[in-house]
Amino acid sequence: MERREFLKTSAAAGLLGSTKMLEPLANAEPANHAAPIPKRQLGKTGEQLSIIGFAGIVVMDNSSSYAANIVSEAVDRGINYFDIAPSYGNAQERLGPALQPYRNKVFLACKEEDWTKDGSAKLLDESLRLLRTDHVDLYQFHALSKMSDLEQIFAPNGAMETFEAAKKTGKLRFIGFSAHSVEVAHAAMDRYPFDTILFPINFVLFSQAKFGPTVLEKARQKGMGIMALKGMAKTTWSDAEKKDHPHPKCWYEPAAFPEEASLGLRWTLSQPITAAIPPGDERYFRLGMDIGQNFQPITEGETQQLIAAAKGVNPIFHLQSA
Repeated sequence: MERREFLKTSAAAGLLGSTKMLEPLANAEPANHAAPIPKRQLGKTGEQLSIIGFAGIVVMDNSSSYAANIVSEAVDRGINYFDIAPSYGNAQERLGPALQPYRNKVFLACKEEDWTKDGSAKLLDESLRLLRTDHVDLYQFHALSKMSDLEQIFAPNGAMETFEAAKKTGKLRFIGFSAHSVEVAHAAMDRYPFDTILFPINFVLFSQAKFGPTVLEKARQKGMGIMALKGMAKTTWSDAEKKDHPHPKCWYEPAAFPEEASLGLRWTLSQPITAAIPPGDERYFRLGMDIGQNFQPITEGETQQLIAAAKGVNPIFHLQSA
């Protein structure tokens, strides 16, 4: 199942039948964590982001009280980077009120997938309404995967016209993109001086598919803010698992919990990036917060162990054929 298909299916079906099971975790008294999650510089923006980001999918299909509690805990633990998108079901509706008390303390990033001027403008205004804010700190083209995406974005009456106009009027501060294609990511960076990139930085992808190293290096050379996706991802679901698996907010099979997932995220955070966003599954997100607060760069021995476990694993993305 592709990511877009997964999000549409989960949102339409109210996928989280496990909401009631998960909510006590968010309502529970958080453990006493002394050190806040550290921050790193976001490229040339002058912003400092927590090395762990909050994925809006965490609150998708959960109650308002659940959202308020887990957002409050995340902020208390040092998270100031929040990521959201209209395609995440009712996540914007849940995140807006929960984040409102902390809005002036956090960096809010939103993403959209309409490449037209009018369509993207409507999505931005709706996001601002649902998120209860007059601006987002970062607005991103979401999940670029084809060269035709870029052509539409930069064409007359394309979405870039909306982004640049919104920046002038203060509805957004920085412009970025996320991509699921190495080729399109390179083309996007050549096409426009984006402030940030959100890209899969993952031990299986790097070692088994060579997917990502050149993108990371190019973004680093350009001084872009680099945020990572899929640090805790492992492989694709089998056909049988697509319909029945224990992680309804993950369209991919995550790394084994908790040891392999911990090593995977530490590997990602040990790359030259600003921040990583754990999966929307609450257990993995909480593990991500723990790793962030106690972060230690991955060792050479641990890296060898992790890469050995990735040998022969089918990556969730592949380089496009020439």
